[in-house]
Amino acid sequence: MKSIRIGTRNSALALWQAREVARHLQNNNYLTEITPIVSSGDKNLNQPLYSLGITGVFTRDLDVALLNDEIDIAVHSLKDVPTQLPHNIELIAHLERDYPQDVLIRRESAKDKEFHELKLATSSLRRRAFWLKHYPDTQFFDIRGNIQTRLQKLEEQDFDATILSLAGIKRMNMDINYEMLPVMIPAASQGVITVAGHSEKPEINEILKTINHKQTQICVEMERNFLSTLEGGCTAPIGAFAEKIENQIRFKGALCSLDGKNYIGIDESFEYNEEENFGKKFANIILENGGRELMAEIKNQL
Repeated sequence: MKSIRIGTRNSALALWQAREVARHLQNNNYLTEITPIVSSGDKNLNQPLYSLGITGVFTRDLDVALLNDEIDIAVHSLKDVPTQLPHNIELIAHLERDYPQDVLIRRESAKDKEFHELKLATSSLRRRAFWLKHYPDTQFFDIRGNIQTRLQKLEEQDFDATILSLAGIKRMNMDINYEMLPVMIPAASQGVITVAGHSEKPEINEILKTINHKQTQICVEMERNFLSTLEGGCTAPIGAFAEKIENQIRFKGALCSLDGKNYIGIDESFEYNEEENFGKKFANIILENGGRELMAEIKNQL
């Protein structure tokens, strides 16, 4: 078989993810080549994602390349992938999840400040809302760009700290101080690298299935079902995290108002069975307990 063409965004982190997929495929004796593609989300770093009014801003250009047969597969950070996929595109494989957590990174001058005193830079509605639930008087600043860009802005601009995904820091092997944030529920499928394929390329898709991590797949499908049932794009203030230990799963999910004042959460431990759609079940519990009205309110505000 000819070399498998791997499409990816061209940021350092995205290229790392693509090389990780290539490594898994090469371990199974398949040839690979990496094709970087500049995404719309990387071209516009001035506006927060929610103001762009679209989901899939980081995946759309790779979708087009996949559908146009410019690449055979596309590698994504799964939390960037919309729950509604374009026609003929499927998520075929998930690598094992490594670091799902959000972490706080401070500038040196703010190292002694209490959490409620911090001026915080984040463009994520989820991070803002969940933070406001605990620290309602926080002043926020918008920040976009890759990890290196955000850390540079942290040093140069007038805010104290930012929140980043721990996975990115670890994958880039960065030696920086960070603090864990137990008050945060991660975005659905945070910390997971996924591989999308074309539904009309069954031979390549069968190859991809050989690198799929089943336990991760079970958890992220639950999280994404939760997200899609709540009708949240990747920019809504929704968190979801499932963890599987043997046949037990603990699921934490929440929907939060933009100002942090209205928070509807769920935390359940249960025995897994593949027949039941647990993500949908837990989302419906939230919708029936005020979530439907809260989602309508959030959509109006956006």
